[in-house]
Amino acid sequence: MKPEPNDSLFGDLGPGTPADWALSLSMPADRGHHDELRGVAINGQGAPAALATTWASFFEHIGADGFADLNRRHANLQRQIRDNGVTYNVYADADRGLRRPWALDLFPMIVGAADWAHIEAGVLQRTRLLNAIMADMYGQRELLQKAMLPAALVQGHPGYLRAMQGVTPPGGTWLHIVGFDLAHGPDGRWWVVGQRTQAPSGLGYLLENRIAIARQFPKAFAGMKVQRLAASYRALVEGIKQLTPEGENARIALLTPGPYNETYFEHAYLARYLGLTLVEGNDLTVRDQRLFLKTLKGLEPVHALIKRLDDEWLDPLELRADSTLGVPGLLQVLRAGNLVLANAPGSAPLESSALLGFLPAISRHLLGEELQLPSLATWWCGEDAALREVLPLLKTSVIKPTYPRSELDTAMGQSLSPRELDEWSGRMARHPEDHTVQAWLPLSQTPTWANDRLMPRSGMLRVFALADGPNSWRVLPGGLVRLAPRGQLIAAMQRGGSSADCWVQTEGAVDHTSLLHSAPSTLALASQSRTVTSRAAENLFWLGRYTERAENSIRIAQIALDELGGEEANSPSVLAWLSAMAQENSLVLEDVPSAEQSIRVFTRSLVANLAPTDPKLAAQSFSVGHNLRALKGAASQVRERLSQEQWKLVERTEATFTRDCAALSLGTDYVSAEARAALQSASELLAAITGSQTDRMVRDDGWRLLSMGRHIERMITLSRALVLAMEHGCVHDAAGFEAVVALFDSTITFHAQYQQRRDMVALVDLLVMDRDNPRSIAWVVQTLRARLGKLAISAAPHDAALALALPDPDTWVLADLSSWQRTPEGQRSWTELTNLLESCAVAASALSEEITHLHFNHADRRNQSLGA
Repeated sequence: MKPEPNDSLFGDLGPGTPADWALSLSMPADRGHHDELRGVAINGQGAPAALATTWASFFEHIGADGFADLNRRHANLQRQIRDNGVTYNVYADADRGLRRPWALDLFPMIVGAADWAHIEAGVLQRTRLLNAIMADMYGQRELLQKAMLPAALVQGHPGYLRAMQGVTPPGGTWLHIVGFDLAHGPDGRWWVVGQRTQAPSGLGYLLENRIAIARQFPKAFAGMKVQRLAASYRALVEGIKQLTPEGENARIALLTPGPYNETYFEHAYLARYLGLTLVEGNDLTVRDQRLFLKTLKGLEPVHALIKRLDDEWLDPLELRADSTLGVPGLLQVLRAGNLVLANAPGSAPLESSALLGFLPAISRHLLGEELQLPSLATWWCGEDAALREVLPLLKTSVIKPTYPRSELDTAMGQSLSPRELDEWSGRMARHPEDHTVQAWLPLSQTPTWANDRLMPRSGMLRVFALADGPNSWRVLPGGLVRLAPRGQLIAAMQRGGSSADCWVQTEGAVDHTSLLHSAPSTLALASQSRTVTSRAAENLFWLGRYTERAENSIRIAQIALDELGGEEANSPSVLAWLSAMAQENSLVLEDVPSAEQSIRVFTRSLVANLAPTDPKLAAQSFSVGHNLRALKGAASQVRERLSQEQWKLVERTEATFTRDCAALSLGTDYVSAEARAALQSASELLAAITGSQTDRMVRDDGWRLLSMGRHIERMITLSRALVLAMEHGCVHDAAGFEAVVALFDSTITFHAQYQQRRDMVALVDLLVMDRDNPRSIAWVVQTLRARLGKLAISAAPHDAALALALPDPDTWVLADLSSWQRTPEGQRSWTELTNLLESCAVAASALSEEITHLHFNHADRRNQSLGA
């Protein structure tokens, strides 16, 4: 339906085209900035009364209906970002931390075909130049000998790696991924502001941006002939494979610092999109100067690595000794020529802003070419002439640190007072080599959608050159636009900025390449099994254990609060059993009086310990809240294996229980009721998590480890619970008997089968012997044996021996286990049952140790496979 003039968005617009409405709803860019919407610089003489051709085309394509629908599309976009779990963690953002949503604006930046052709040629030229500089830095060092590069910027740079001297990477390709930060100046020219070569971020985010924005404006995206991205990503992977002896069969992994890194989302996103194995440093190991991936099947070779961490963290043996993110011996593998590493280590000097001032002369020397894309005027203050020239220009310049990890911050000269400018001049005079000064360029301002208006915001475009073969690169036809907050000069995500997509128009045919076209045949895929790294397997194992542990601790707490808050008097045996169970499962602190001594103190201590907010108490607490946090921590390590719904459920469970416990009225008589409500809510959410694990995860080796973790935890907890119940005699008490059955989550089944009988034969039959009851000991043992049998076939034959080490339910006899003997003190004792249960708990703990030893630590040489 066409929008009516009285619609809220169109109330004051009157008749016209979508381009007319856009113009009337837009504010012009600030004076002195290039206005992307209008295609000109704003000089103070009034804004032009027409849109740039590209933007006029955009609004004509979305049409009147689309223009009237911008608020709904904006809301849909934000919901899509949240639903997809797109995050960008800012270390200083303590309130939102890992949960901070990625910020994406509704409108893209649009680059015409002619502009892009100029950018593409300039970026390709600069990539060739940077690759040649790096080859010279670690090879002939001609640039140093001819003083075309100061030694302080190369060998004096903390990122220069002497360990790489004399190394020649496969194909002579040092740089596989290079990011260039470009600014559109008031003169209409594109300027290079900086470059990223160690581990450029943005490739995953820009892909997510593209998918999200293209869905909001499908007609405009198709009608404006926006170039697609998939062919460039495909070329990157194929180019890396060309450089390995294994070719198409090469294993490529993506090395991430882990889920606490600010851009972890895009690491996992890229790995999935490119079909790569996502690994952390402890997933890899070096043997015989080769790199291997630790998997459930043993060590499997890795032939190429795309790294997403800076060079200094790569190898604790030769670089930072305190690094836990890298791989000991990685540089040795590289020097031996047994690994393609993208990018090659040692490129940090290329990222220094000071280098930009030397590039024009170096380009003439190495390439015999003038730079096609200009750099902003840049002065390295380590040269006396440059320092003298730039000191009078500080007010209109940007002061930057020359080296990384410097205590200096970037400072905008125009925001400094005269006194501050004098202080900066003094610091620069004392330590000139630490400072680089760059001319200030007003960033172009692109339209964004806010408050029913098109608001201009300063933006910087990061474009990427990707290697597609030996000494060959292509430019990804798009980029990541970083937008500065309104009224600010610096476009940085760490400072509260947001992002936008970049649409590059083409005059030729749109490339419709899909990464699916490069996949192996369906028959080949069907014969492959999904690789499960040892780290993922270990976290899945502990995800299972903490899920079960959380369920058990919740059930014990519920039973305790129900029994202790009931109207009937509690027997000493029940109180003793509840106290022992609470102590053994860390529901109360060690020095808390037992329920036999003081029911009131014990109850309040149990409730206070559920999820304490006091940091000191929380550090000592291992109750329900701790188990839920541990569950979330294990899940965060394997997010790429969990559905978005499952991950959100895990987050919700932990957050809801923490919030509910923080609201408990600990000083009132209603605390038990409030605690029971919080526990019930957590129990229901955990049931949903269990359902997701059981019904919505592929039954691969990783899932088998998760299932085994759950059943190991279940066997330990339930075996010990039954031993303690017999030890304290609560099975002879009606309430105690029911509490034990409830802990096994078997109340309905028990009464349906045995009505009101409460004898040991019935108890042992259902809770120990019954192969159809998933909460019985026999069912748990047989399930563990089955999982180990499957694992022995697909991963390690030695797992079959682990299955045989478990107690065999086929040898259990109900009459023997339910018979009792009289102790010298006159008490009844079920010796055989107690021995069996104790052996089950010990066997479960031993199995956990064996699995860790065999599959996670790779300490057992029987499980090593070092095939090429």
